Amino acid sequence: MPTVLDYCQNLPEKTLGPGETMLGEGGKEGVLYILIEGEVEVLKGDFQVNTVSEPGAIFGEISVLLDMPHMATVKTLTACRAHVVERASEFLQSHTDISYELARMLAQRLHGITTYLVDLKNQFGDQKDHYGMVHEVLESLVHQQPEECTPGSERDPTKTL
Repeated sequence: MPTVLDYCQNLPEKTLGPGETMLGEGGKEGVLYILIEGEVEVLKGDFQVNTVSEPGAIFGEISVLLDMPHMATVKTLTACRAHVVERASEFLQSHTDISYELARMLAQRLHGITTYLVDLKNQFGDQKDHYGMVHEVLESLVHQQPEECTPGSERDPTKTL
């Protein structure tokens, strides 16, 4: 079965040094990066959310698919090579093979998050504090329609996630 990188062989590549920013939180470049090699960190503000070194990892997809600013900064930790997809929305609409792989990746993430939230609900659903809100969060995610998708949270609706 082909991997994301197999579908990207003809795409332009970019080499970045350690400490360079691929995508900046709040920016809206309409670009996708597909990691070939190296390691990056995902930052929300100054908080490191994750590090990623898996070849084929895609960055910028949520911004492109939802036509919204980037939710986080992606910065190189080591020297990196990545495929760069300009005009990413048009690209994804015309390259269904990569779009399908992206949809699978996003579905895996959603499954993981939902599984985690269900576990939290089972552990803390009977509490009256913020842990007890997990049920409401799950219900909101399950029934949310695309036009309702907005950045922020009830605690700070003006802050972009």
